[in-house]
Amino acid sequence: MTKEKPDIKNLSDNLKRLSEITKWFENQEEIDIEEGLKKVKEAAALIKVSRERLKGIENEFEEIKKEVSFGEESDK
Repeated sequence: MTKEKPDIKNLSDNLKRLSEITKWFENQEEIDIEEGLKKVKEAAALIKVSRERLKGIENEFEEIKKEVSFGEESDK
């Protein structure tokens, strides 16, 4: 497990890491509880920052949409 804080700006990398964690659990015949707990904590942190980034992306799209709509109205 990496000790680094998840990068809120790189949604793609965070989703890739979540996929790796999921595969780790799927491939375990007998799960090491301590390692599993570390991975669950890491996944929770990744989910949190990914949600925050998704909200930011949504806001950016809304701003662009407003700018485009405003530009169309001023052309009339």
